Amino acid sequence: MTGEELAIAIVRVAGALPVLRWAFAGGLIAVFVDLSDLFLRNLLDLGGVRDYQALDKWLDQAYQLAFLIVALRWRGTARSVAVALFIFRLAGFALFEATGSRTVLLAFPNVFEWWFLFVASLPHWRPNFAFTRRNVILALAGLTALKLFHEYALHGGQWLDGFTAVEALEAIGGWFAAPFG
Repeated sequence: MTGEELAIAIVRVAGALPVLRWAFAGGLIAVFVDLSDLFLRNLLDLGGVRDYQALDKWLDQAYQLAFLIVALRWRGTARSVAVALFIFRLAGFALFEATGSRTVLLAFPNVFEWWFLFVASLPHWRPNFAFTRRNVILALAGLTALKLFHEYALHGGQWLDGFTAVEALEAIGGWFAAPFG
């Protein structure tokens, strides 16, 4: 393991821990820390990252497991759906590891992550949310559509592969600043 991979791993695992104390806020922290490796790769020069996609998917397991630990405290449908989505994504992770094909990640989108954040957010904005069949199907349909778009942008279209994280932020900042310039 290179120094850069080790530094990224430490940051990513540490970023997964807050979810164990604060489900929603910690979940958001974990997701944002998940993105930090893109910046760390650009800013550190400690031997490089040999296989970014594989490293990223392995490190994703830290926050996925933290999310699962919290989700196992839930009851009923919220818990059942979370466990099923975790197993689904874990199967996709295993298949990705076996094949190395990023297309597998499109077939096994990480809806678990978004379901977790959705359920963890409910006490903050919809404390009386009813986990009826209709509500769960609507939530899962919306979350799946958004996640498929996200997975396609990253792994199908590979829209961000030509950018460093710093260049991407500069491009986004330029796009937002253009109307005012």
